[in-house]
Amino acid sequence: MNYETTTIAGERHALTGPEAPRSRRRAVIVGIIVVVLVMIGAWWAFGKGKSDGAATKAAATAPASALPKVTVVVPGRETVTRTVTGTGSLAARREMPVGVVGEGGLVTRVLVEPGSWVAAGQVLASVDRSVQAQTAESLAAQVRVARADARIAQTELDRSNQLVGRGFVSKADLDRKTATRDSANARVRVAEAQLAETQARNRRLDIRAPAAGLVLTRAVEPGQVVGSGSGVLFRIAMGGQMEMRAQLSEADLASVRAGVPAEVVPVGGTRVFKGEVWQVSPIIDPQTRQGIARIALKYDPALRPGGFASARVGAGASTAPLLPESAVLSDDKGSYVYVIDAQNKAVRRDVRVAEVSDEGALIGSGLIGDERVVASAGAFLNPGQQVVPVRAAARKE
Repeated sequence: MNYETTTIAGERHALTGPEAPRSRRRAVIVGIIVVVLVMIGAWWAFGKGKSDGAATKAAATAPASALPKVTVVVPGRETVTRTVTGTGSLAARREMPVGVVGEGGLVTRVLVEPGSWVAAGQVLASVDRSVQAQTAESLAAQVRVARADARIAQTELDRSNQLVGRGFVSKADLDRKTATRDSANARVRVAEAQLAETQARNRRLDIRAPAAGLVLTRAVEPGQVVGSGSGVLFRIAMGGQMEMRAQLSEADLASVRAGVPAEVVPVGGTRVFKGEVWQVSPIIDPQTRQGIARIALKYDPALRPGGFASARVGAGASTAPLLPESAVLSDDKGSYVYVIDAQNKAVRRDVRVAEVSDEGALIGSGLIGDERVVASAGAFLNPGQQVVPVRAAARKE
């Protein structure tokens, strides 16, 4: 009995010694750690999923004011007249160089100045014809002699015809007189032809206008000796008609046709002259890769041949969506726009731009015309981004 009592007392002494509080604290700390780990595990298993769902739901039900607003346009389909531009020089539509037609000689008079209007056949300059006039007078005298001989031969033939019935003139004499009369008439025709030739040569000494028109240049003065090798003495614009020879690129020239309207503005002025293309060059310069469209213009003193001018030429009309230039973006893949779909999300749409003008960008393909297209700030959007579309105001015509 005493032994057991002693043993129990010894155990109580051991539990109530200095190490007892330290063991209790350790057990509490371990318990707290276990509880925290259990709570973390429970939150991870159940709380995170609920939080993510709530966040997603909150984002989906976010107010519209939190989304970016973009201006959209519905382009529709418009008929746009395509124009091409070019530069070139003014010239006479039909320029007639005038030179010496005959044998030439000493110029005695020049009757016109540059800028003068002349009629067809009008004398522009005269060449001395003193020698040629004497030749013509000599031939005229020969014609008169030949006609006198022909009259005598005809008289003798008539007399012989009266006497042949009485037997005073033989049939052979009558035939000879008939031949003499015919020969005299032939000499008359030869002399007349020679006179006419000389007169024609003399008339060619006058330098005349081949057609009515406007004198552009004059390169002859009185006292100058001219001949067949003297070159061009006058240049005349037939009817005063002018033209502009517009240089166009190979691609632009392919869309231009004869008869389309054009507008020409000479350099140094603001006045616009209306005309139309009357001829399109059938060839392309292999060096510049350009061709010429010839634009017919009515005469006006402000249109001076040799001057420089710019032109706008109609190249046909096309019906397609027309967008502001700010709506069309481009990258290494090409041109594109952002279209807002039914869920108000931005969707990239590749397009082909047919032409860019002052009116905007004409879309050749990629759009129908009823889409909602972002008019500007498309560069700040991402595909699939939610936006608030705002319809642009209608354009004022």
